[in-house]
Amino acid sequence: MKIFFSLLMSISFLFGGDATIDVIKKVETLPSIAVEDSSTSYDNRFRLKFFKALVADLNVISIFNVDRNHRSVTYDDSSVVFENKDMRYVLRYKIFEDDSRSFNVQYKLISNDEIILSKNYRIKNSDYNVFISHAIAYDINRFMGAPSVEWMKKKVIFSRIVSPKKSEIVVSDYTLSYQKIIVRGGFNIFPKWATRKQNSFYYTSLDEVKPSLYYVNIIDGTNKLLLESDGMMICSDVSADSKKLLLTMAPNGQPDVYLYDVDTRRYKRITKYGGIDVAAKFMNNDKIVFVSNRLGYPNIFSKKLNNSEVEQMVYYGKSNSACSVSGDYIVYKARETSSAFSRNTFNLHLISTKTDFIRRLTATGVNEFPRFSKDGDAILFIKNYKAQSSIGIIRLNHNKNYLFPLKYGKVQSMDW
Repeated sequence: MKIFFSLLMSISFLFGGDATIDVIKKVETLPSIAVEDSSTSYDNRFRLKFFKALVADLNVISIFNVDRNHRSVTYDDSSVVFENKDMRYVLRYKIFEDDSRSFNVQYKLISNDEIILSKNYRIKNSDYNVFISHAIAYDINRFMGAPSVEWMKKKVIFSRIVSPKKSEIVVSDYTLSYQKIIVRGGFNIFPKWATRKQNSFYYTSLDEVKPSLYYVNIIDGTNKLLLESDGMMICSDVSADSKKLLLTMAPNGQPDVYLYDVDTRRYKRITKYGGIDVAAKFMNNDKIVFVSNRLGYPNIFSKKLNNSEVEQMVYYGKSNSACSVSGDYIVYKARETSSAFSRNTFNLHLISTKTDFIRRLTATGVNEFPRFSKDGDAILFIKNYKAQSSIGIIRLNHNKNYLFPLKYGKVQSMDW
């Protein structure tokens, strides 16, 4: 059955060679899965919260039709509960606290009353329990042979505006269920992971005389000043080897893109246009994309690091910004409505550098700061709609969007 399911998934994920083409998947065609709770520790509120996290993760991996009913059962029962007898799969789990007060999860995936997958997890701090939920969904997705969802286990870092000129930099999971404030006090924005290990990050402080770029090591808690510049100082991207940074600086009043070498602590100017060049991203080792007003409005351009030639990348939209790159694909923010001054809708669009197709990814509100997952399978973004700020995730291969609202404050920017 597993081989057949994997084959079915492979066929379903065909895009005709281009992820800009919409693919509609019918829920009826997905196998059903139910979740059974066998927990023996913690209170009912904690248990229900973990159950809901699991259901949410199973929905986000998008390979099941997930039953949302919460049902309890003894972990060692030989059969699933009566209500789940017609389910193709049943995920049964048990959370419990051991003698050392560590958080433990046992789970098994059942099909036709047979255990086809099982695993145990143990962490010292139950505050991180949602990451175990993400890991279980990752395990099941991998067992089913679906494309990787490694991104589910990654941490998100974001700046949250809590009052005028006051913000917090927060580390969370992608659903915002876990949150830890790393920097508080002052106006600190544009956090950016410094390494793939997510153990350090950069951020911009606007509390100094000049906008300043800081580096924070989460492991030892050090926080040090790297650079400062008149007008603007933002780290917009970090190279795959963590050795190079793309910065937006305006030492002479005009914002341009600069390349910073982490080892030598030296930087050089990459763009030299008389207008605005900002928000650069690495496209590969020697090429970047960036936002510029060279056409009289913001749009997406590219250039190689070693020459001055600039190429327009986007031909749809009249106010295009906040882009992200993955291989041959670019996702960007575009204003859909005509007025530059009234309330507008800003949507995300996906283009391929190899074709002329454009795929709109969102429909309402202000959608911005898109970030591709490392494998390009998902896009994380910020959505502001009707006074509610949320983190959204787009599953490109499944044509599905999911939103996770922030309880208070407004997300200013984020990185994944």
